[in-house]
This record gives sequence, structure tokens and C-alpha cells, in this order.
Amino acid sequence: MLPLGTVLPQFELAVVKSTNLLGDPLLRGVDPINSKILVEKPILLMIICAHCPFVKHVEGELTRLDKDYGDKVYILAIASNSLITHPQDGPENLAVQIQQQGWSFPYLLDLDQSLSKALHAACTPDFFLFSPYENGVQQLMYRGQLDSSRPKGNVPVNGEDLRAALKAVLEVKAVSPDQKPSIGCNIKWHPGQEPFWFG
Repeated sequence: MLPLGTVLPQFELAVVKSTNLLGDPLLRGVDPINSKILVEKPILLMIICAHCPFVKHVEGELTRLDKDYGDKVYILAIASNSLITHPQDGPENLAVQIQQQGWSFPYLLDLDQSLSKALHAACTPDFFLFSPYENGVQQLMYRGQLDSSRPKGNVPVNGEDLRAALKAVLEVKAVSPDQKPSIGCNIKWHPGQEPFWFG
């Protein structure tokens, strides 16, 4: 897992065209989105996709997070799966996902997979929370699971782990270092370009 305190990797990524950015004046009409403008609030990066059953299992909670924290945190969905091997995770299906869930946060296309590699992301979904409150620089405060719920399990989806981290960051308190890795479908890397930690 990426070490806590790591500075936010720089990125500039295109936005899925059906993304509704009306909720955030800073990001309204911006395409692509550059990390350099995301300085005032914490940033939640969510590595997700359209087809993964683990993502589908938590889509409702992502909608609730959007409603609960969208005005306090920059929430960004990142689509990194290889479209060479998994064209079903292309922009058209991401747009359908956005519309079905009513998400207002930007859905960004990490087509060369550089951001997911910089984050040491492993699966979908995977979550990374950065905050500028330590010294004005966006630093990693949380990385790991949304909560302990899994598809076909008996634990309800409530976002417990991530919500605790969000609460601590917004109250400028220490985030618990007891952070569990996310579990889901492996990110679909471009053939022959798997990162060193893959497999």
C-alpha cells in the first residue's frame, strides 16, 4: 500500500462527457481536470469501473457519499481498466453508470493507467483520501477499503472505514493508522504493462 503522508501524484485526466459537474463551481465545465487546481479541500480518489461486481455492490454507498460529502471534499472517480482487454469499461458504459446512480462527481479516464500506478492501486474499488490540512500540501491520509461488506456476504454496506477517515480529516484530527486494504477485482492492466506489485 502507498505510504501514508505521500504527496498527491500530479495528474491531468479527461472527464467522461456525461459527468454532471454543476455541483462544484471550480470544476464546472472543466475538461480535463488538473490536480493543480484541487488545493482547497480534501480529495477522495475512487478507483472504480462499470462492470466489477465489487463496485456494483457499493454503488449505492458511493451515491450517499456524494450527497454527504460532495460539498466538503473533491470526490473524483477514476476509471483505469484497460480498454484493450475490457472495452465494457469504456466511456459509454461509464456514462450509463453515472446516469443510473445520479452521481455528480467527475468520472475521470486514466487511459494510460499512470495515476493508478502512482497510487499503487490494486483493485476496483480502491479508495485514497488526501488532505491539505497538515501543511497545505495534499498528503495521503487514508488508503484502503470502503468497509467490510462484500458481495454475497451478510455485512451491510455502510462505508464505515472511509467515513471514519473523512470525518477525522474534516475535523482536522488524526486518521486511524489501522487501515485495511480494499478487496475487489484486480485492475485490468494493459497487456505487458503490469506494475511491479501485480500478481
